[in-house]
Amino acid sequence: MHHFTRLSHKHLLALCLSTVLIMGSLSGCGSQGSAATDTIAEPAVSATVGTTDNTAFPLPEGPEESTIFVEPVDGISDDFYRGMDASAVLALENSGVKYYNFDGEEQDVFMTLAQAGVNYIRLRVWNDPYDENGNGYGGGNNDVATAIALGQRATKYGMKVCIDFHYSDFWADPKKQFVPKAWEGMDIEEKSDALYNFTLESLTQLLDAGVDVGMVQIGNEINNGMSGETDVANVRKLLTAGSKAVREAAVNSGKEILVAVHYTNIDDMKKLDTLLTGLQVKEIDYDIVGLSFYPYWHGTMDDLKNAITHIRNTYGKKVYVAENAYCYTAEDGDGSANSVEGTDDLSGYPFLRCGSRRMVYQERSQTRMRMCQSTFSFFNSLGQCPMQCFTDYFKNR
Repeated sequence: MHHFTRLSHKHLLALCLSTVLIMGSLSGCGSQGSAATDTIAEPAVSATVGTTDNTAFPLPEGPEESTIFVEPVDGISDDFYRGMDASAVLALENSGVKYYNFDGEEQDVFMTLAQAGVNYIRLRVWNDPYDENGNGYGGGNNDVATAIALGQRATKYGMKVCIDFHYSDFWADPKKQFVPKAWEGMDIEEKSDALYNFTLESLTQLLDAGVDVGMVQIGNEINNGMSGETDVANVRKLLTAGSKAVREAAVNSGKEILVAVHYTNIDDMKKLDTLLTGLQVKEIDYDIVGLSFYPYWHGTMDDLKNAITHIRNTYGKKVYVAENAYCYTAEDGDGSANSVEGTDDLSGYPFLRCGSRRMVYQERSQTRMRMCQSTFSFFNSLGQCPMQCFTDYFKNR
C-alpha cells in the first residue's frame, strides 16, 4: 500500500490526451432535463466509419500548466472523505485515453488521484449492462468485474472504495429505476431475495479480490423508487435485503462497512423527510445518507448546508455528498445536447475552469463542518470534468 505526502503548491499538468472527457450528458446523475439545442464547436476532422459520421476534436499538443490556484479550505479534519467517482476510467482507457502525472509523465490515474489527496473512490455497479449479443450498453459497462479491476487499483494506492449498487442494468436515477432483466416478472419477495443474493455475492467477490470496500450504497438516487418498484413499502423491503447482505459480507470479511442510502433533490425536502421518516419508523438498518447535489438543479450552498444539518439532527445519521459536479464550459463537447444550457449558471460560479474550482471549494467549505462527523464528498465523475478541476483543489487543500 502506498502513502503520499501532501503536494502543496505544484500546479497540475494536463492529465488527459483529450481536453474534454464528458460521458454523455450527466445521465444517471439526477439530470433534470436537457437543452434542445446547443452550439457545436468547430470540428477539426470529420471521419466516416461505415454510415456513421464521427467528429474528432483537436487534442492538446502537450501538457498545459495551470495558472489558477485555489486556496485550501481551512479546518478540514483528517477523517474528511475526499472522494472521486472513477467508474468510467476503464472504459476511457480502453478507448485510448491516457493519464499523466504532475510532471507530465504517463501514470496510473489512481496514483495521481492519491497524490492529489483523494482518499475515497466511488464505483457504480450495474447487474448486467450487456445485451443478448454481449454488447455493452455504455457508460463504462460497470459490472462487478469492472468494479473489481478498478477497486484493486484504488486499493493499491491507499484509497477506500464505495460500491454504488444501482440494482439495474443501466443508469438508475429519479427518472428511471428499471428492474434488471434477470429480475423481470418477480414479485417483491422474490426480488428481495435476488437483491440480497446479488449484493452478498458481488461484495464477496470484491472483498476476496482484495478491494478495500468501506461503504456500500444500496440503491442510487431512490427518491421515486428502486429496481422497478415505486411503492415505498416495497422499496423498504429491498433496502432491508440490501442492508442485510452488506452486514453479512462485513462480518464474513471482518471489515467495517457503512451502509448508505442515496437520495437527491434536496430542493424537495418535504418529500425527502417523508422518505427518511419512513426508514426511521420501520427501523431500516443503515448508517449514512448520501445526497446528490448539482447546484444548477438543486439549490444554493446554504440549501445544501441546511439539508445536511437537518438530516443529521433529525435522524441522527451521518451525511455525505454522494454526487457533485459543475460545468467548466457551456460549449458542446460531444455532439449531444447539454444537460445545462449555461445561460443561468449558479451566481458567482461561471461556467469556466475557475468557476468549477470555486464551486468545489465552496461546497467543501460548507460540508466540512465537524457536526457532520465525517461528511463525505464525492466529485462526480472522472469523465465529466478535466481532472484539473478537482486535483488542483485536492492537492492544495
